[in-house]
Amino acid sequence: MARLVALLLAALALLVPAAPAAADAYLPPAGKVWHGVTAGDDLHEFGTKPGVWQQFVRWGGNYEYVFRLAEGADARVMLHIGTAQGQNMPERISPGAIARGRGDGYLLDLNVRLAEYARPAYIRLMAEMNNCNNAYAAYGCGGGRRDADHSAERFKAAWKRTVLILRGGDVAAIDARLRALGLPRVRTQETSLPAVQAAFIWAPMTGGSPAIGALDPERYWPGGEYVDWVGTSFYSKFPNWGLLERHYQRFAVGHGKPFAFGEWAIWGADAPAFARQLFAWVRSHKRVRMVQYNQGDDPGSVFRPHRYPAAAKVIRGALKSPRFAGAGE
Repeated sequence: MARLVALLLAALALLVPAAPAAADAYLPPAGKVWHGVTAGDDLHEFGTKPGVWQQFVRWGGNYEYVFRLAEGADARVMLHIGTAQGQNMPERISPGAIARGRGDGYLLDLNVRLAEYARPAYIRLMAEMNNCNNAYAAYGCGGGRRDADHSAERFKAAWKRTVLILRGGDVAAIDARLRALGLPRVRTQETSLPAVQAAFIWAPMTGGSPAIGALDPERYWPGGEYVDWVGTSFYSKFPNWGLLERHYQRFAVGHGKPFAFGEWAIWGADAPAFARQLFAWVRSHKRVRMVQYNQGDDPGSVFRPHRYPAAAKVIRGALKSPRFAGAGE
């Protein structure tokens, strides 16, 4: 009887649709790198207008302004979707709840909006997931483990569910893939979800905070079929080039993915040498296809280029190169 059951399960497994192949990454034109800006509602500090404009949004919150700003600047939309208003703030939903389908309504609405947008968009989902300051990290900053709904396994399940729903398609096929992952079906009466032009950017920090093995980026890797870009955050205040190189080789090269600086900025002191080194690193690493300068929401943000005149001059000069793809490209 046990052998018969095993044979039946194996046969049923063959009927379950395979996990989706990675979608189009929506790269910039050949040989170019997306010039991107993150946050804020102005773009006057960069000399050239970006090709991608990213904003931070909270799960369940408003995102219409993101589309409005990007469309007004002739830039592509990029959403960083978190579960709280900001770091060290209460979460609206846990990764475990997302995996169980508690956030499906938000995903279904966003799927429709992305389809209406009808242009390539980028989703940077719960980035820096190995940063204890984020509500969705598995460990707190004291090193203590958070509950099961915040484990790396639940995070990966939430990631996969989000990608499957936002990409759209036949709901029965999506449900079959979710079932194969041990997850409940999509909470919808629709039989089909709109197909969208969306690329998903997986962007942990290059090393965990705190620096423990349980927050190694590898723990959060959901599988190449659910990731279109590999990325990270990189700031002049913490310039660990060795970890950056390891991260790039391990995930972008190792999994054959384009690479994005999901956030980078000058922070704390003028650092023209850092800016020059970063652009040199971009030139020498051919998988880098997007750089997102995080200027912060507030015009007085500590990341604003005007605070760092020497570095700002380097940044504006570098972005004038035809290598960087801007608005309308």
